[in-house]
Amino acid sequence: MKNLKFITAILLMSFIGLTSCQNEMDTENGQNPNTNNANSQTASNLERSSMYDGSFDDFLDGMSCSSILFPVTATVNGTKVTLISEANYSLVLNLLSQFNNDEIVFQFPLSVRLSNYTEVEIANQAEYDALANACSEAENAGDFAINCLDIDFPITVLTYNLNLDQTGSVVIGSNEDLYTFMKDFGNDELFSINYPITATLKGENNTVIEITSDMDLQSRITECLSNDAAKDDAKNNANSLGTILVDGAFKVKSFVSAGVDTANDYANYSVDFANDLSCTAHNILNTTINDVEGTYEVTSDLEVFLKLTFSGNASFELLNETWKVTSYSESSISLQSTTNATITLVLSQI
Repeated sequence: MKNLKFITAILLMSFIGLTSCQNEMDTENGQNPNTNNANSQTASNLERSSMYDGSFDDFLDGMSCSSILFPVTATVNGTKVTLISEANYSLVLNLLSQFNNDEIVFQFPLSVRLSNYTEVEIANQAEYDALANACSEAENAGDFAINCLDIDFPITVLTYNLNLDQTGSVVIGSNEDLYTFMKDFGNDELFSINYPITATLKGENNTVIEITSDMDLQSRITECLSNDAAKDDAKNNANSLGTILVDGAFKVKSFVSAGVDTANDYANYSVDFANDLSCTAHNILNTTINDVEGTYEVTSDLEVFLKLTFSGNASFELLNETWKVTSYSESSISLQSTTNATITLVLSQI
C-alpha cells in the first residue's frame, strides 16, 4: 500500500515549468518576453517537454506517463510471452494484429519508469489500476508529458539570481537533465533560453524545426498537441467502431459508384465481422450458396479507416477498398472511398 501511495503521489504532483529568453535577460523590469521565472508558461512547457516519454510502449500498457521495464511476462490474447528487451515487442505486436479486441494480462510484480524518471515496483493489479487512474487524472488536468516535440540538445540556459544579483549559464545535454533543472529551479531566480534552438516534431517524417522565442515554442507545442489530440480521438473512434462491427451483423444498405446505387446486388446477404479480423457474407435466403469470405482492418491516423478484402465473389470484390469512415453509430456505418470520393458505402446493422 505504501508503494501505491508513493506512485499516486508522484503522478499527481503539480508540474512547474521554465521558460526561455533571448541572449540577455531584463532583470530590472521583466519586459523581455523571453525572461521567465519558475512558474511561467514556458517553464511548464519545458518541464513537460523534458519528462520521461513512456508512450513508445503504449500498445502494451496504454499509458504514456510510464513504461514497463524488462523483464516482464504477460498473456496477450491467450498466449503467454516473456519480454526481455524491445526486440521482443514484435511478439506482442504480432499477437495484437490477429484480433480486433485485444486482451493483455500482466504477471506481477513488474517494474515501471515514471514520467519523473523514477522506477517503482507494481505489486499487483490493484496498484497497476491505481497507476492507470493517476495517469488519466494527470492527463485530464493537463499535467502530462509533451511527447510530440523533442528539443534537440545541447541547449544553453541563462540564469539570474535575484538575491545575489548574479548571472550565470548552464549547458543542458539531455531531457533528464532539463527536467531535473526545471524541477529544482528556485523562486528567487530567473532564466531564459539562448535562442535559437532546434526541435524535432515526432511523426512519420520527424521534421526538424528552428525555434526562435518563447512565443514560437508555445505556438509549436499548441500545434503538435492539437494534432496529437486529433489522433487520439481517431484511435478511440477506431476502437469503438471495431467493437460495433464485432458485436453486430450488417447488410449493405447503399453502394453508390458512378452515380448508381447497386445495393440490390447484396440484398440477400448479411455480413458478420469476427474478432480475428475475418468477415463472412452469408446468403440468408439460399443457404446452399457458398459464403463469401474476407478480411477487414480498422485503422486510424487523423481519421478512421475500414479496409475490406473479399474474394470469390465479383460483387463483393467491388467493395475491396480502404474506406474512410465518415460517420458511424451502432446502427449505421457510412464510408467513402479513399481513391474516389464519389464512391460511397453504407452498412446498416440487422
